[in-house]
Amino acid sequence: MVRAACLALVVAFAPIITGTPADAQERRAPASGTDVRLSFAPVVQRAAPAVVNVYAARVVDRHPMLDDPVFRRFFGGPGFGVPRDQVQRSLGSGVIVDASGFVVTNNHVVEGATEVKIALADRREFEAEIVLKDSRTDLAVLRIKDRGERFPAIELGNSDELQVGDYVLAIGNPFGVGQTVTHGIVSALARTQVGITDYQFFIQTDAAINPGNSGGALVDAAARLIGINTAIFSRSGGSQGIGFAIPSNMVRVVVASAKGGGTSVKRPWLGANLQAVTPEIAEGLGLKRPAGALVGTVRQGSPAGRAGLRTSDLIVGIDGQSVDDPESFGFRFATKAIGTQAQLTVIRGGKELKLPIALETAPDLPSRDLVKPRGRSPLTGATFTSLSPALAEEMRRDANAEGVVVVEVEEGTPAQLLGLQKGDLILSVNGTKVERPSTLERLTQNPQRIWRIQIERGGRVLNTIVGG
Repeated sequence: MVRAACLALVVAFAPIITGTPADAQERRAPASGTDVRLSFAPVVQRAAPAVVNVYAARVVDRHPMLDDPVFRRFFGGPGFGVPRDQVQRSLGSGVIVDASGFVVTNNHVVEGATEVKIALADRREFEAEIVLKDSRTDLAVLRIKDRGERFPAIELGNSDELQVGDYVLAIGNPFGVGQTVTHGIVSALARTQVGITDYQFFIQTDAAINPGNSGGALVDAAARLIGINTAIFSRSGGSQGIGFAIPSNMVRVVVASAKGGGTSVKRPWLGANLQAVTPEIAEGLGLKRPAGALVGTVRQGSPAGRAGLRTSDLIVGIDGQSVDDPESFGFRFATKAIGTQAQLTVIRGGKELKLPIALETAPDLPSRDLVKPRGRSPLTGATFTSLSPALAEEMRRDANAEGVVVVEVEEGTPAQLLGLQKGDLILSVNGTKVERPSTLERLTQNPQRIWRIQIERGGRVLNTIVGG
C-alpha cells in the first residue's frame, strides 16, 4: 500500500529519468576495505543545514450542536467546558532552496494550514508564509518571513543524471524525533504506476523513510538535492525499504514559478489524448516491446494539432529523451519552459519523424461565464460554466472535452440530491445536447414531469431519470 500522509506515513520519493551522464565512467564499486570505511559526514555537513522541520496548524470547526443555545444551557456551564474550535497540528520536513528563505515541502504537509512555522537545524524557529501550492505534484513553496537573514540553501541537482545503484541520503524528521539521516541507493527510476500525483515519475530508494520525512531532502553524493521525499510503500506504516521522491527537475519548475511571483504553476498544453501501449498494440504496430505513448484524439488548433500530430502516432521521445509510457511523457513535457519549443520523436507508419511543438499554456476560452439555474429542476443548486482547456487542466479532466461542467454544488439542494459532483460534464437534458451554459439555463427554466439528464464522469456516461 502506498501511503502519503503528514504524520502517519509520508516520505521520500522522486521520479527520475534514465539518461547516461557524462561522468558514468567515474562510478565504481568499493575495491577495498578502505573504500568501505569512507564516510558520508562531509555530504551531511553540507546538506543538513538546509533541511528544516515544518510545523503546520489548521483550525477544525467544532460541531454545530455547540452553537445550539439549549445544548449550551445544559452542557455549556463552567463545569463542562464546551470545547472551542479544535486545532490540528502536523509535522513534516522541508528544504531551503534559496538563501532568501524559499522552502520546498510537500503540499499535503501544509494543506489547509492557517499557520506555518519553520525550525532550522540549529533549532531556531521562524514563521513562514505559503507562497504556492501545487496539488498536481504534491509540492508547496514556503517563504520564511524574516528576510533580513541569508539562510543555508541546498543546490538543486539534475535528476536526469541519476542511475539505479547510485548512493543517496534521505534527510528529514521521522516520527518527530529530530533531524535524521539515512542512506541507501536509488533502487529504481521513473516509477509511473504509484498513483499519488498527476505527474508520476518517481525516484525509488531503499534509504529508510518514515512518517515525518515528507518534504525532506533526497541528496546525492555531491550534497545536491535530487528529490523531495514524498511517500513510502508500507503495510505497517513504517519503512519497508521502498520510498519515493519527486525528482528535482520537477521541483525546479515549481520553485521557479514561486520565485517569479506566481501562485500557481503554468505548464505546457499538449492538446491530445495519450494511451499506453499494450503488448497487443505493440504486436499490431510491429514493435519489439510495448513502449511509447499512443496518440488518441487530437484537438484542432491545439499545439499538438498545429505540430501535425495525428491519431495513431506513437510518441517515443521528446528532446532526445525516451518516452516509455504516457506518464513519463507527461512528466517530461510538464518540465519544459513555456514560450519555447520541444521536439517530439514520433513513429508513423513504421517511419520515425521529428515534430517541433510549441510550448504554451492552455487557453481559457470559452470564457468562464457562470450559470446557476433557478428553475425547479434537479440541477438547481449547482453552478455551471463552459469547459475550456485551461479549466479542464485545473479540474484534471480530458483537455479535449467540450461542454458544460459543474464547478460547485451547494449542500441540501436538488443538485446534491441528484448526486452531482464538481467536475461532472452535463451532456444533455431531456434529449437536447448541452453545448453552452446558456442552453442549460434555458432548458431548466420550465418545470418538467420527467427529467432525463446525461452526465459524463471519469470517462463514463451516466443516464439519470428523475421525476419532476
